[in-house]
Amino acid sequence: MSTAPDTTDTTAARPDPRGGPAQQKLPLFALLALATAVFITSLTETLPAGLLPAMSADLGVSESATGQTVTVYAIGTALTAIPLTAATAAWRRKRLLLAAMGGFALANTVTALSSTYALTMAARFVAGVAAGLAWALLAGYARRMAPEHLQGRAIAVAMAGIPVALSLGVPSGTFLGDALGWRVAFLAMTGLTVLLLLWIVAAVPDFPGQERGERPRMLRTLRVPGVGPVLFVTLVFVLAHTILYAYIAAYLDDLGLGGSTGLILLVFGAASLASIWITGVLVHDRLRGLTVAGALLVAVAAAVLAVLSDTTALVYAATALWGLGWGGIPTLLQTAVGDAGGTSADAAQAMLVTVWNAAMAAGGVVGGLLLDAFGSGSFPWSVLLLLLPVIAVVLYARDAGFPPRRSTADASPTSGA
Repeated sequence: MSTAPDTTDTTAARPDPRGGPAQQKLPLFALLALATAVFITSLTETLPAGLLPAMSADLGVSESATGQTVTVYAIGTALTAIPLTAATAAWRRKRLLLAAMGGFALANTVTALSSTYALTMAARFVAGVAAGLAWALLAGYARRMAPEHLQGRAIAVAMAGIPVALSLGVPSGTFLGDALGWRVAFLAMTGLTVLLLLWIVAAVPDFPGQERGERPRMLRTLRVPGVGPVLFVTLVFVLAHTILYAYIAAYLDDLGLGGSTGLILLVFGAASLASIWITGVLVHDRLRGLTVAGALLVAVAAAVLAVLSDTTALVYAATALWGLGWGGIPTLLQTAVGDAGGTSADAAQAMLVTVWNAAMAAGGVVGGLLLDAFGSGSFPWSVLLLLLPVIAVVLYARDAGFPPRRSTADASPTSGA
C-alpha cells in the first residue's frame, strides 16, 4: 500500500471527466463487494458452530473435536496476519484481495469434500490464513476508495458484513445444513465466493502496494503513539464480548430461554446493524465518544444480565443494548488504528487482526473455564469487569489513539490504505 500521496488513485474523489467537480459520494457498489468479503470471512469462521453434530458424525470425531475447526481458523489468522501482510506489502491491492478470497473458495471446497478430520483441520487453517490477509486489507481498502470526509462511513459499510453474518448468515447456513447436509452449506460458501471474485474484478478499483523499500516494520509500529492503546482496547473488548457470545446458547439455556436463542441473536444482529449505521454517520467527528458510548452500552447490558436476567423482557432489552454497543466497535477500532498508524497503517491493521483473533481464541478458552468453574452466570460479571479498563484506556488515550477530534492528517486516504 502506497505511503505517498496518490490522488490519481482515489477514484471516489476523481474529477468528473466532463469537467465538473470531484465526486463526493461513496462508491457503494464497490464497498458492498468489500462488505460481502467481510461477510464471507465472518461466516466461514463461525459456520461450523451450527453444523457440529452432522460434521462430527461424518468425520468420526467428537463434537468437541469438531468445534476445534473454529479454533484452528482463529489460530491460522493470528499466526499469519502479520508476516503475510509484510510479505505482500508490495502487491497491488486488488490482486491481493482476489488471492485472499480465492483462498476461501479453495478452503471451503476442500472442507465440503473432505472425509478425514486432519484434512478438514488443514483446510480450516488455510481459511484462517486467507482471513488474516483479508482483514488486514479490507478496512484500509475501504478508506482508500472514499473521499476524506466519508472514510469512516466507507469502513462502516464494509464492516456491515459482520453482524449480517452473525445474525442471518449462521442461522441460514445451519438451516441449509440441516435440510441438505453440512457439505452443501460449505459448497454454497464456495459459490458465493466465486460470484464475489467476479464482482471484485468488475467493480472494485485497484491501488498500488508499498514501494519495495517501504515494507511495514511491525516492532517499530508498536512504538507509534496511539497504536498500543488501540490494541489494548481491542484485546480486552473482544475478549469480553467473546466470553459471552461464544457461550450465549449455554447461558440462555440456563435461563430457560434456550428455545429463543435464534430470536435473541436476531435482536442482537438488528441492533448491531443500527449501531453500524450510527457509527458510519458520526465516526468522522465522534470516534472517541462513540467508542466510550459503545463500551458503556455493553457494560450496562452486562449489568442487566448479571442482576435482572430473571425477567425475559429485560434479557431482550439487554441484548439490544449489547448489539447497539458492539456493532460499531469493529469500524471504530479499525478506524482508530488506521489513524494512529499513519504511514504504518498496514502494519497496525495486521496487528489489530492478530490481537482480535487471539482475543477470540482466548475468549473461547476463558469462557469454557468460567462455565466449568462458576457456571454461565459468571459471564456477564466477567464482561462488566473487563470493560472497566477498556473505558479507562479510551478516556486516557486522548492525545493519541482516541483523540477528541480526528485531524485532517489522520483521515487522509494515504494513512489508512
